[in-house]
Amino acid sequence: YRTRDLTRLLPGTARPMRRIDKITGRSDDMLIIRGVNVFPTQVEEQVLKIKQLSEIYEIHLYRNGNLDSIEVHVELKHEHAGLGEQQQQALCNELGRHIKTYIGISSHVVLHPCYSLKRSEGKACHVYDKRKSA
Repeated sequence: YRTRDLTRLLPGTARPMRRIDKITGRSDDMLIIRGVNVFPTQVEEQVLKIKQLSEIYEIHLYRNGNLDSIEVHVELKHEHAGLGEQQQQALCNELGRHIKTYIGISSHVVLHPCYSLKRSEGKACHVYDKRKSA
């Protein structure tokens, strides 16, 4: 069926069909948050629409009670570092609206100063899943 879920077939029993084990992950970078399929590139596309934000972003997933929640960490571009508190909050609200409108999930946006998010030399790691420890 090629669902891209990572699992294994359980050893055969007296049942006519073999069963699969618990799904442990995915072979691609798609996230499933509250039943919505989300690719990190979709979030990146929304971040790039706002010219005051740099292209560096992080997606933090955590469990809030029984529900999965998402936090998007972004940073200001160097030339927009002097924005006031209200302007920064307006940017966070705008990005949150873009994500809700185009992707379909509610998110909490956290704005960081320029050059404060971690850079990587190789393939960038944008997703930090904190749901497993909860």
